[in-house]
Amino acid sequence: MSPIPRRSLLKAAAVAGAAAQFSWALGGKDAQAAPRAEAGDTDPVTLDWLEDGGLGAAPGTTVGVPWPKGAYQENQTFALTDAGGKAVPVQSWPIAYWPDGSLKWTAHAVGSGDGKLTLTAGTPAAPDKKVTVDRNGGTIDVSTGVITAKIGKSGSTLIKSVTRGSTEIARNGRLVLLRQPEIEDGDQGTVKYERFDGAVTEVTVEQDGPVRAVVRIDGRHRKGDRTWLPFSIRLYFYAGADSFRMVHTVTFDGTQEPGKASGDFIRGLGVRFTVPMRDQAYDRHIRIGGEGTGMLREAVKGITGLRRDPGLAVQQAQYEGRKLPDPATWDQRVTTRLQYIPEWGDYTLSQLSADGFTVRKRTKQGHGWITAGGGRRASGFGYVGGASGGFSFGLRDFWEKFPAQLDIRGAQTDEAEVTLWLWSPEAQPMDLRFYHDGMGQDTYAEQLEGLNITYEDYEPGFGTPYGIARTSELLFWANDATPAPETLARQIEAVRTLPQLAAPPRQLIKAGVFGPGLYSEPDRSTPAKAKIEDHLDFLFTYYKDQVEQRRWYGFWDYGDIMHTYDTVRHQWRYDVGGYAWDNSELSPDLWLWYAYLRSGRADIFRFAEAMTRHTGEVDVYHLGKWAGLGTRHGVQHYADSAKQQRIANTTYRRFYYFLTADERVGDLMHANVDSDETFLVLDPQRKVRPDPDYQPDPHALSIGFGTDWSGLVSAWLTEWERKGPKWEKARARVLSTMETIAAQPNGFVQGSGLYDLDTGRFAVAQQPAVGVSHLSAVFGLNELCAELIDLVDMPEFNEAYFDYCRYFNATKAEQAARYGTNFGSLILFQGHSRLDAYAAVKTGDAKLAKRAWDKFYNSDGYKESAPWRTEKISGPMALVEGSEASWVSTNDTALYGLAAIENLALLGDKMP
Repeated sequence: MSPIPRRSLLKAAAVAGAAAQFSWALGGKDAQAAPRAEAGDTDPVTLDWLEDGGLGAAPGTTVGVPWPKGAYQENQTFALTDAGGKAVPVQSWPIAYWPDGSLKWTAHAVGSGDGKLTLTAGTPAAPDKKVTVDRNGGTIDVSTGVITAKIGKSGSTLIKSVTRGSTEIARNGRLVLLRQPEIEDGDQGTVKYERFDGAVTEVTVEQDGPVRAVVRIDGRHRKGDRTWLPFSIRLYFYAGADSFRMVHTVTFDGTQEPGKASGDFIRGLGVRFTVPMRDQAYDRHIRIGGEGTGMLREAVKGITGLRRDPGLAVQQAQYEGRKLPDPATWDQRVTTRLQYIPEWGDYTLSQLSADGFTVRKRTKQGHGWITAGGGRRASGFGYVGGASGGFSFGLRDFWEKFPAQLDIRGAQTDEAEVTLWLWSPEAQPMDLRFYHDGMGQDTYAEQLEGLNITYEDYEPGFGTPYGIARTSELLFWANDATPAPETLARQIEAVRTLPQLAAPPRQLIKAGVFGPGLYSEPDRSTPAKAKIEDHLDFLFTYYKDQVEQRRWYGFWDYGDIMHTYDTVRHQWRYDVGGYAWDNSELSPDLWLWYAYLRSGRADIFRFAEAMTRHTGEVDVYHLGKWAGLGTRHGVQHYADSAKQQRIANTTYRRFYYFLTADERVGDLMHANVDSDETFLVLDPQRKVRPDPDYQPDPHALSIGFGTDWSGLVSAWLTEWERKGPKWEKARARVLSTMETIAAQPNGFVQGSGLYDLDTGRFAVAQQPAVGVSHLSAVFGLNELCAELIDLVDMPEFNEAYFDYCRYFNATKAEQAARYGTNFGSLILFQGHSRLDAYAAVKTGDAKLAKRAWDKFYNSDGYKESAPWRTEKISGPMALVEGSEASWVSTNDTALYGLAAIENLALLGDKMP
């Protein structure tokens, strides 16, 4: 690192002096680099479940816990106890470090325990039944102490067998893909299918116990010589569990061209197991989850409701799933006629929309189906087996990510087949073609005109789904008998809401993670604070209700929200260019996660979880030339031609990863470490550059200090603190870019710089410039800079950022006096009030603190005079009865939410 100029040191000293002078005025919240841990920072941490009920029937859970700087070192071990002081087995490992090498985040896997649990430094208890992994031989054998799974190392079978004791419960776990080569836009023609099987290319044991084991399986779907649709699957096993979890990710790499009826159309995508059937047909049981914990409870050969009665005790035993007594003890008028009772071997539950499912069954292939029932929203759960054992299975977010389906086939034979369809073969084929023909927008000039009317930045060939991904979660149980109804209900609940342990907000705040000082627990101690808290609650509740009312569901859509409302149509602008799906525009992800961090509310966590799963995968490319870039908001999640790093922003993924240690999200964050190289592939300024012959230079890439750098540095920072494979390179990138931004003549106000891919440094401009955009700081810049300033001792960078905070919301005269020219026409002042608040506290500027609240209350965005209520809509005004708040927009919501949370935390005691 180059020496710090003396004038900068003097400026930094002046800032420090100002902070000391005004610290009394700001409640003593001077937030220079956070101190190392002191006594009390290593107190026990009470972990609680997000929802009531504890672990239930789930195999286990993993929670992330943050620690203050210096509290614990890498070799620290941890112990867990329940409310009664009994030791609970736990497996712990580090997932992030402070720059001094002390533990920042630790992950803790638990396979048992209900109620609140206490985490302390200590020696972990060993489970009575440990998870073990045997890599020898042709399979990887994972045992939980209750069940054993044999995982294939190659071929098309992912899971060779699942046994419980000496009984094989399931075998031949594999993937199935149905490709439809042509799509019919009319009512003529014959639909043809091709079946592809999953082909394993690599298997990795990521953890091997004693409480948790994780096995990753990668591959592609294959038929003959063709392979496509890459998959990445993780299997999770916990000590003592009779179940396991599967996290299943596919990345779309097919071809679907607009205007053409031929291509790679997915007709069905699923996970399939074979289940041995050993019992008599009347002792074989089918369970299909309906609404809530409701279920269809039947036998393959039913002996209830017959003309002749085998006896009430016999009928009740079959309904309850117990082995029946010897038929010789029944009424012989039934026993002698058993061969005439049909055996129902095939069942299907299909959920083709968010609002309806049907169940039907047949005796066997080649015979007609009959309706067995239906309802609105199925749980996505099923069971097939008998008195000697059976297989439970479930697909999370079943109806939310429709079209989904569950199949049981051949239950009357020696081998039943179970398929969990992530995309139902009974639905329309997966049509990802671009939604319009371009409408003559062949040149940049025409495309910019289109942008001016629909807000869609169209460009031919850019609206492609090639490289987007989707993750699904599945659960499986190997039961030693048909479970009792109460056990099945608990399994259903685990499928619907996977139990999650959580650290309390006070621990997150004390540890100083995710922007120290930027959030605090809700506080209603004054009318002004209570009113803001009410507004925050209103906004979250409104969006949660809008997801339901507007049916923002579906395989590719669930987890996102809409951008802007159409007040005339009483409808969100789902069909109007860039006003449709939000794709993280202005950081609603951040708003939701900060709302959770301060409150610990389960409903906010689940909303943010769904958004993280969606925006990190569907809105971002993971393959192809645009890998590492995301797509700006649009009618389809991949429709807009603005492919930018700001949407792939690691900032939005870090929360979920550190709170849960989720490996899939960890993959996504690591994939962004080299995303600075994407600026060679696609110039984000290509349509507005005055130089038509511009070619990106790897030693002089034009990269903005706002939306671009904040996305890049979040990936580098996360790789550094995780000590990932490229952490040393990432750390160097963090420090070199911070240094060279600070060295610019106008610091952050310079706007952009020429970046060298080899050195990871910005060239220092020879002349000062002003390049301020209202978007620069609204994709996580303030939150990231708060972390960086806390982590890195670099006074020049601090001052460069404080200056940006000081002058964005300043008057044009103040801007011109400082920089020689004003910043031009800006907007989003309310959202930027959090920059005022942050700089006020960091520098001790009481005037800036006053301006923070003034801009929050009296600029743009939401006003106190807004209605802060919804209006009912029904009848011919809307498709379904519900409510609207026509004054709400997602941009304003995200900015108000973040400003309110951060201003309250930083300056809550200085409200006007």
